[in-house]
Amino acid sequence: MEHEVYVPFPVGTVRQALTEPERVARCVPGAQLDAEATAHRPEGRLRLRIGSSTITYRGSLTVSEPGDGADAAVTVEAKGTETRGDGAVALTLTVRLSPATEPGPGTTLSCAGTVHGDGRLTEATDRSAESAGRRLLDRFAENLTEDLRQRPVPDAGQAARPGVFDTEVPPPSLDPHSDEDAAEPAGPGDPADAAGPADTADALDDLVSEDRVPELRAEHAYGPEADAAAPAEAAHARRTMIGRSAEEVDHAPPRGRYAPVPAPETGGTSATLRWAAPAAAVVLASAVVVGRVLRRRR
Repeated sequence: MEHEVYVPFPVGTVRQALTEPERVARCVPGAQLDAEATAHRPEGRLRLRIGSSTITYRGSLTVSEPGDGADAAVTVEAKGTETRGDGAVALTLTVRLSPATEPGPGTTLSCAGTVHGDGRLTEATDRSAESAGRRLLDRFAENLTEDLRQRPVPDAGQAARPGVFDTEVPPPSLDPHSDEDAAEPAGPGDPADAAGPADTADALDDLVSEDRVPELRAEHAYGPEADAAAPAEAAHARRTMIGRSAEEVDHAPPRGRYAPVPAPETGGTSATLRWAAPAAAVVLASAVVVGRVLRRRR
């Protein structure tokens, strides 16, 4: 059987794609690859419809590397056995690539193949088998086109370009003074040499002057003067923490503004209950006395 299909990609791109067995097997219509299959020899299932019947095969696919010539052909070989039966099939497909101009710039795949099999495949007529083969190649070209759009083949220049881990890293120097030697001394006209020691001291005094950081000096100082300058709560906290262990300071309850607010006392309710009991006792005693007086009069 011979058949031609069209792929809208350059010849070099299509040739490189056909040398990838996993890509070729993935583009075969009706194929379901195994997850643990190797990339150079994919294995899986293939559902093939011939006429009014469907045959399921289980097998593998291999691709032979083309030669160095521009017109070298790619050979695809597939073998499989029926999942429900004793039949087997073997396919050898030779694909030749040539530039195409219609329906657009691309590649024409000239396919010539032979099939040897037995079992249910022999029950199909030659016409139905040839029709199934042509339909399979047409759909293969469509799947290959879509696969190249989603997963482009790596460019030859990009593949030859060294990666990050391929770049040679110079060995570190063992001389501890290498960094100091590498630093160039400043020239006599540099701004760093223009400022003398006196100017540097003045700049440091300006940075730590009382006007620039008054809060810093008052907050981190200790002594009676610092206690007078700092807030009363901060001074009290410093006096209570000095001389105490770290555990006592960590577990001590907070004081001052961070102290917990006590729950409000329910004074109204407790006062009412405190006076209700004596009043009830007085009323009860009065009722008893009045009852006895009334009994005596009778």
